[in-house]
Amino acid sequence: MRPSKRDELVQKALQTFYRNGFHATGMDSLVAETGISKTSMYKHFRTKEDLILAVLRLRDEQFRNWLYRRMEELAGESSGQLIAMFDALGEWFAKPEFRGCMFVKASSEFQDASHPIHKQSADHKQMLEKHLYELATKAQLNEAAGLARQLMLLKEGAIIIAHLRYTENPAIDAKKAAVALVEKSRM
Repeated sequence: MRPSKRDELVQKALQTFYRNGFHATGMDSLVAETGISKTSMYKHFRTKEDLILAVLRLRDEQFRNWLYRRMEELAGESSGQLIAMFDALGEWFAKPEFRGCMFVKASSEFQDASHPIHKQSADHKQMLEKHLYELATKAQLNEAAGLARQLMLLKEGAIIIAHLRYTENPAIDAKKAAVALVEKSRM
């Protein structure tokens, strides 16, 4: 099925915002990058913030689907998937188009915790943590909620360090720490 103009706009805007940032990307540059007129943009989205929210929804869906699928492909069992997350992250970090986490960027640019863009970014992180908690629970690991929070901290730290590019392989470093946490949770 051919994507609608709206879907096409959101996908192209995702790429542009991810590469350039939200505040740095004006509507004129979106028109130039996407090839979609301002009239068409405003037909689908009343404001730039409405477009950003649609972009974040798409990115959330794409990223979580990709990450969960890769975790399952790399390790069948639940506890193994918790560790495999860092292998999947390493694959992402190695891609030339890697520019860090879109949700961290969005929450940094829209810092008011009550702003819808900030809230949507936080929701994305909470859904990821919930998935880690469910895997830890399924694996019957001790203190599953605490383990999920700790693995999220490792994941987020690895993404930021990878984005800054000042260590060689943050995914491997984070994976080593994750292995120790998971092993400790088995005791």
